[in-house]
Order: sequence, then C-alpha cells, then structure tokens
Amino acid sequence: MIVTLAALWLRPIGFDYRSKIENPRWRQNWDRAIFVGSFVPPVIFGVAFGNLLQGLPFELSEFMVPTYKGSFFGLLNPFALLCGLVSLFMIVAQGANWLQMKTTDALRERARIVSMASSLLMAVCFIIAGIWVQSIDGYIVTSKLVHDAASNPLNKEVMTQTGAWFRNYDAYPLLWLAPATAVIMPLLSAISARFNRCGFAFLFSSLTIAGVILTAGFAMFPFIMPSSLVPGHSLTMWDSTSSQLTLTIMTCVASVMVPVILGYTTWCYYKMFGRLDEKHIEDNKSSAY
Repeated sequence: MIVTLAALWLRPIGFDYRSKIENPRWRQNWDRAIFVGSFVPPVIFGVAFGNLLQGLPFELSEFMVPTYKGSFFGLLNPFALLCGLVSLFMIVAQGANWLQMKTTDALRERARIVSMASSLLMAVCFIIAGIWVQSIDGYIVTSKLVHDAASNPLNKEVMTQTGAWFRNYDAYPLLWLAPATAVIMPLLSAISARFNRCGFAFLFSSLTIAGVILTAGFAMFPFIMPSSLVPGHSLTMWDSTSSQLTLTIMTCVASVMVPVILGYTTWCYYKMFGRLDEKHIEDNKSSAY
C-alpha cells in the first residue's frame, strides 16, 4: 500500500514539475518518475486480486482484529504476478488507445503499435490466468448466510475446494459474458487499432477493463477477502459491511459529490477535446507536459 501511494504521488508531481525547467536531464528524470508512478499501481492492483483469488494468510481475534501471518514476498507469487501482468497490459492498452485519439504523426503511430501489442498480450495472459484458476482452491460458504443480522465474520463456516471459483458461473451461465468480454474485446481493440479506428479501439479497451473486473467479482462473490489460514474468518459481502448509519451518510454524501465529480470531469474532457500536435506543444512548452 505504501509503495502504491508513493508511486501515485509521483505522477501529479512529475506532470507539474517536468515543464518547470527546460533541461533534457531534468525532464528525463521526471519522465522516469512518471513512468514509475504509472507502472507500479496497475501491477500492484493486479497482484492484489491474484492474492485474493488464492486467499490471504490472516485470521481474526475474538474481537475481530485481523492479523496477517504471511510475508511481503509471499504476495509476489507466480499467479499473482501473472494477474499483475493482466492488469498492466490492460491499462497500457487503454492509455495507448487514448493517445491514438489525442496525438498525431509519429507519436500516434507508436501508440497504435503499443495498443495492438498490449491488447494481444493482455488477452493471452488473461486466458492463461483463467486456466490456472481451475487448479486453485476456491471458497464456499457451507453454513446459512444471514443477510439481515449484525456484521460478524465469525458466524459462518467456510470450506475450500479446487475450482470453486467457477461455481457462480455454473449456477448462472449468463455470467460467462464477463470473461468472454475480457477475451474478445482486446482482440477487437487490436484490430481497430490496426486499421486506425482509434475511437472503437478505446471503446473496446474500456469494455475489456469492465470484463476483467466483473470476471473476478463474479468468481469471488460473495467473498471480499478469503482467508487461506482460517477459511471461516474470510470476509464476505454481508459480514463485513458498515453500519446502516455509516451507509446512509455515505449515500447522502455520494448523491452530492458524484454529480459534482462527473460535472467537472465532463468539463475537463470538453476543454481537452481534439488532437495535440508538435506545434501546440512547442507553443505551450512552459505549461504543457
């Protein structure tokens, strides 16, 4: 978490300070900082999901205080790193497709090539991860789930079973649309980029992200954080919720802030509409990236 926050901190700082001094070395160093700040978070997020699918070695005390019993390097296991690559290629493709829509000439061509490569690599890694999940122990709640009781992760029984993460897909075949989307959309994105249809490429890469996230969510439901150490201490949707008062306050705040965020985000995209060329960057070299 600290590494991710530090990397995220580098991005806005890098974008702001890169143009302050017109010096190649200065700008190269900030380019490296921006790269690290852009590379680390998607990899960490993917690694986190890979570990959630395998279960985390933690347990709860009688006061429901969690204690993590694993190590940092234990989180960097092969399956988790594969999920990190899925996340990385997914985000790189999204960014490259956005660059295709916003740039011209040589930079646009570079973005097109990166988009095709990262989309195809993402699809391959996702398929490998899907095959790998079949041999991973999933989690099943064997006791009755009480949806309207006070949150208590200790009031349930859980067992592990190889391939259990596919139970929801077997029960509801319509859910297979999510992994199908995560495989088909990057291929369509690569094809669209190949023929310079960058708008469609961006749309398909956006749907790819939705497909990947929904695939993991559908597989794990109702689990949020499974425990490989004591399966019964795993956290589910119903035994780890906030109080009704907290949820009510959050809903009220969100009903005000979400429209505000959507409003200024829409305005920003409206002001940034159109492509950037070398002349625009040269004319604004003291303020633009």
